[in-house]
Amino acid sequence: MDGSTYVVRLRDLEQHIDELKEQIRRSHTRLSLLSDTILSGGAGGARAEITFRNDLSSAFRLTGALFVLDGAVQYNKQDEADDSPLANQKDIPIFIGSIPPGDHTVQIVLQLRGNGYGVFSYLKGYKFKVPSSHSFTITEGKTLKLDVIAWEKGDVTTDLTDRPAIRFTENVRSGTTAPDSAVPAGTPAPAPASANVGVSVGTGGK
Repeated sequence: MDGSTYVVRLRDLEQHIDELKEQIRRSHTRLSLLSDTILSGGAGGARAEITFRNDLSSAFRLTGALFVLDGAVQYNKQDEADDSPLANQKDIPIFIGSIPPGDHTVQIVLQLRGNGYGVFSYLKGYKFKVPSSHSFTITEGKTLKLDVIAWEKGDVTTDLTDRPAIRFTENVRSGTTAPDSAVPAGTPAPAPASANVGVSVGTGGK
């Protein structure tokens, strides 16, 4: 083996050793995180509690709702009946459970039917589709409560056909356990003093 060939092979070997060192470092980091999780007595991961709340007035009836979390359908229901639970249920749980830490996206499509009366009777001929999406980040050992709220934007001067919209409220708390089971279902849990709260708004169209 001549000198130049030896140098080239030596460099290749050094590069390969550096790559192995990097792989070992990454494995060590993952093992350290796993060890910390086990020693802390937790199962690791994070938790998400996603709830839909219908704050629309009687001028609109909810006839369909689709919720997709990270590409997986969590809730999909359609019901045109006036007495349907979908239209009359104020709060609907969408997803409650463990979720990997990191970035996530929830996509929503609401279908509405005008339920106008009096001077707003023209709404009875309207059907609305209100799409929106929201991205959130959740960290290890935290629980994120995400409220997806259907509401009517604008004021008295805003045409009713332009009012349906969706907004999002985030509330983050420490721990990944469910709230006290003694609290009645549907009762919002009070935000801890250390909770982080955020609100964002998404709009839809007819």
